[in-house]
Amino acid sequence: MSGGWILAFDTATRATAVALANDRGDELVARDDPPRGQRPRHAARLLPLCAEVLEQAGIGYLELERLAVGVGPGTFTGLRIGVATARALAQASSVPLVGVSTLHSLALNADSASPPGGVQAVAAVLDARRGEAFAAVWQLDQLHGDPLIGPGAFTPEALTERLAALGLSLLALGEGAVEFRQVLEGSGAFIPDDEAPLHRVTATGHCRLARHLPAADPAQVTPHYLRLPDAEIARRAAGKQ
Repeated sequence: MSGGWILAFDTATRATAVALANDRGDELVARDDPPRGQRPRHAARLLPLCAEVLEQAGIGYLELERLAVGVGPGTFTGLRIGVATARALAQASSVPLVGVSTLHSLALNADSASPPGGVQAVAAVLDARRGEAFAAVWQLDQLHGDPLIGPGAFTPEALTERLAALGLSLLALGEGAVEFRQVLEGSGAFIPDDEAPLHRVTATGHCRLARHLPAADPAQVTPHYLRLPDAEIARRAAGKQ
């Protein structure tokens, strides 16, 4: 396998996703999906999964071209673990670090989708809990460009209205599209079967995006929460009572 390796990982969702890819298209992936009802295992599984793909490729951290980390949106604790780990690795190895939108990476799954003909845009949708979804929309033929709808936190009803207002044939992907299927299909969006791999956040998309994004000072790579953490929301709600 050739050089130009990028190591990427994402901890924005319950899954811990890791990928290693080079400039010739070779890819190695590792993933930890906790069983239903169990908490995410990012802290315990992230570094072992990184070591696993590096060992398979026969390289070490110092041989990487760059690191990429998903900056969300997603769970508060998960994002903190992922970003803190990426910063530490980048500083220890002097490897350039890139922050990647988890939603943008998810949207790239559309490249391997087989939606009905005429689909013009893809909506990446994550379950934000508390009855909301994190979402963004890209034009299908401009997946590496700017979004038609930028990342935000929406109620399913508000998101459905925004999608319908685009007037485009849409493909919706992600755990949020599955969770809010009945509402989102009201916009006319096509949503693959619940168990389709297209709904998974994978770090392979992070690798693709990271090749075309500028590296940053590790201290400047920060999580994109898009809203307050649940604990702070609960604290403020309690204070108003």
